[in-house]
Amino acid sequence: MSRGRLALALGAVTYLAAWAFGSHALYAVAVGLVLAAAGARLWVRVAGAPVQLARRFGRGEHLEGEDIWVTLTLERRSRVPLGAATVRERISRLGERETRVRRRRGQLEGGYVLERVPRGRYVYEHAEVVLEDPFGLERMTAAVSAGGALVVHPRLVELETLFSESGSQAHGGRRLLLRRPSGFDLHSVREHQEGESLRRVHWRSTAKRGVLMVKELEDAPRDEVAVLLDAAAGAIAGESFEAQVRAAGSILRSHARRGRRAVLVCAGARTESVRVSSDDGDWRAALDLLAGAEPDGTRPLADVVTGEGAAAQALELVVVTARLEHRLGDRLVQRAQAHRGASLVFVDTASFAGRRARPEPELLRLQAAGVQVAVVRPGDDLRTALGLRRAAGAARA
Repeated sequence: MSRGRLALALGAVTYLAAWAFGSHALYAVAVGLVLAAAGARLWVRVAGAPVQLARRFGRGEHLEGEDIWVTLTLERRSRVPLGAATVRERISRLGERETRVRRRRGQLEGGYVLERVPRGRYVYEHAEVVLEDPFGLERMTAAVSAGGALVVHPRLVELETLFSESGSQAHGGRRLLLRRPSGFDLHSVREHQEGESLRRVHWRSTAKRGVLMVKELEDAPRDEVAVLLDAAAGAIAGESFEAQVRAAGSILRSHARRGRRAVLVCAGARTESVRVSSDDGDWRAALDLLAGAEPDGTRPLADVVTGEGAAAQALELVVVTARLEHRLGDRLVQRAQAHRGASLVFVDTASFAGRRARPEPELLRLQAAGVQVAVVRPGDDLRTALGLRRAAGAARA
């Protein structure tokens, strides 16, 4: 029960006592208590409606492991002064927060610090404001728009060289990354014209319409490199998935800074992709995808690297995974034999679980077929693990 209700109840009791004993002084006290309670309730309603909550998350990019200062500001249309105000928030995976706001520079402001925040996307699921009158007799709870989310990006490393480049020399010493790949995509279908080659016949449309139809193709640029992050639910131990995210992001940024047209593919519960042509504007979207990546995928990774998806169509494919599936190995070997770039970053979950590292025959098979391999274990420096110097003995380590 609020103090205002207590004051109202006490006023009623005092009024009965004044009537019973015939005390005019108690009548004045009783009326004063009732008026104070009613006035406090009216004060809070007038002073607090409407109210809006604004939130600021420090400055610049937020990286995993950092402390983040959150500033809250209450915006009101009414100029009637308030007493105390408290903001209650519920943040996904971070729990509930209760923050007292005070008048500063003509505004109601408050703040708190989120300490050592892990990588992730943290949604504000619920928010409300508890308002009080200056005498603390009455309070009102007002729901406000929770709004927004806090995005904490992974901490990436600068890679001067990449393990996957050891086999990329061709064409008189120039790297294949300088080539601008292109291909032909199906744009539409139309009726066959006399003299056209039958190689372009679209048989499915022909059978459906009963008229000979041909494919209308258009020249379309291909992604030079695809970085495929395996977000499988069953291959996690300790910080192994965080190591996958950092490795995928570091490799993607290295390609983007060289001006390569790249695509990040995250194979989780949904397969999501973001294309990156530089480390400027579109790079932010890739960072946000990495920040929100969760190990919740169930689809075999071999299915992602086949078909018409971005990972399958790219000239060069880099797979970052903690699962050594034989079917996936077959797909990578096929790419290598077809002279299409294929490389693998294997995050050794056994070592993240505290077990002793052992040689992996599947990695040796991939290396023998020309697939570039790097292995990441706990405590490894990613600059070294993903660089040229480590690639040679990665599978045997």
